[in-house]
Amino acid sequence: MSYPLASRMSGVKPSFVREVLKVAVRKDIISFAGGLPAPELFDVEGIRQAAIDAFEQNPQATLQYGPTDGYDVLKNHLIDIMASRGAPGLSAENLIVTTGSQQAIDVIAKILVDPGDVVLVERPAYLAAVQVFEIYQAELRGIEIDADGLNPDDLEQQLQALQAEGRRAKFIYTVATFGNPSGATLSLERRKKLLELAVKYQVLVIEDDPYSELRFSGETLPPLVGLTSVVDGSSEWVCYFSTLSKFVAPGLRLGWMLLPEGLVQPVTIAKQAADLHTSTFAQHVAARYLETGRLQAQLPKIRSTYGAKGHAMIAALEAHFPAGMLEFNKPDGGMFLWAKMAAGVDTMSMVQKAVDNGVIYVPGVPFFPGDIKHNYLRLSFATPSTEQIEEGVKRLARAVLD
Repeated sequence: MSYPLASRMSGVKPSFVREVLKVAVRKDIISFAGGLPAPELFDVEGIRQAAIDAFEQNPQATLQYGPTDGYDVLKNHLIDIMASRGAPGLSAENLIVTTGSQQAIDVIAKILVDPGDVVLVERPAYLAAVQVFEIYQAELRGIEIDADGLNPDDLEQQLQALQAEGRRAKFIYTVATFGNPSGATLSLERRKKLLELAVKYQVLVIEDDPYSELRFSGETLPPLVGLTSVVDGSSEWVCYFSTLSKFVAPGLRLGWMLLPEGLVQPVTIAKQAADLHTSTFAQHVAARYLETGRLQAQLPKIRSTYGAKGHAMIAALEAHFPAGMLEFNKPDGGMFLWAKMAAGVDTMSMVQKAVDNGVIYVPGVPFFPGDIKHNYLRLSFATPSTEQIEEGVKRLARAVLD
């Protein structure tokens, strides 16, 4: 059947990662594709007990409708998490609990983006965010990045070009810490510069931060919202999104938004229209879990496990690929390693050969807004064991070199 879809759906492609994951579940495949948390790190007993406690303490409230902005006890725990990340003194009144951080991306685009509006994203960019922005018919322009995150000089050039056109970007979207797919972390100097540019050009900056709890080396950096006190006027130009998915459990589908005061009401209205509120049951379970203190005991294990896996992938790539064939930056945390193959290697056309050798990855092509680069790939080290990482890299090398 041919259905009369809305014009905004024309040209919107399915997520390549989701398509790849259909192959990744095969038992003969070692998957470096999806950014799925390692299931052995889920605190199953702690979350189970939190669910029991939520029912025993207040079963009616746990099963009832709730406020759109979220359960106040959970909101206060999330404010505490923000303080631990280097952003103290924030108000729970500016925090909205969401159904994962993906909903936060969707809601902010829904209230801000008209067809043809410019949205500035990193290049390469988080694929699921790009998908949202395309659905709302944004014009995407990419900001070049390196090992220290987005390049502020390139950003300013793009902002100046927009001014010359008589236009403004609706917002800048960045995964500033352990970017997806790049693994890059925006340096402290560049974080401050980004805030200065936001004030200078009156443009909103959205920091998406799923991964900062997964740091296994290097120096902890505050989120942008934690630096607004040192850049005058910047507090009105920063939004912050995060999630419990990567360090508690994605099945809870809980994230949050911290917003400038002027965006709280329109975001709340848009969320009301979308789902009334995020699952009350999930919020009560999460609040109870965070109350127990078990997360703080769990985080060192999570970080050391991902550190061991990340280092295993780096060592395997260095051991099994000849010099000049593959280049990559070494991340200090997160779940991903972004690699550049030698010129002439098309990682998209190489996918089937990799599958035939028993390994899967995500080619770089879908992550590039604008001009596409064909010789990049994203490798996730989060889910496979260190032994599987070693074997998977061997299989990948065979696929490339044979």
